Amino acid sequence: MSVVGPCPIIQSEMEENYNPEEQKLLLSVKPGLTGYWQAYARNDALYKTGERQKMELYYVHNRSFLLDIKIVFKTFSSVLFEKGAN
Repeated sequence: MSVVGPCPIIQSEMEENYNPEEQKLLLSVKPGLTGYWQAYARNDALYKTGERQKMELYYVHNRSFLLDIKIVFKTFSSVLFEKGAN
């Protein structure tokens, strides 16, 4: 596990919400303690709307050290101001 990466996903969620190519992409990177979806949307982006999948795959396609730094800082501000929390 890394500090930043896609959220760990259980197998049933993976099979229900991602096609085989997307599954392979997600499994090609280490899951993280925080990630793009957690920092920028949390409970505001759901599987049923397709937003969570888009955000997780966005990270996989665009991952970089700079994006990781942005995600870490955004995570702190999201938690501090309870953005996206239910």
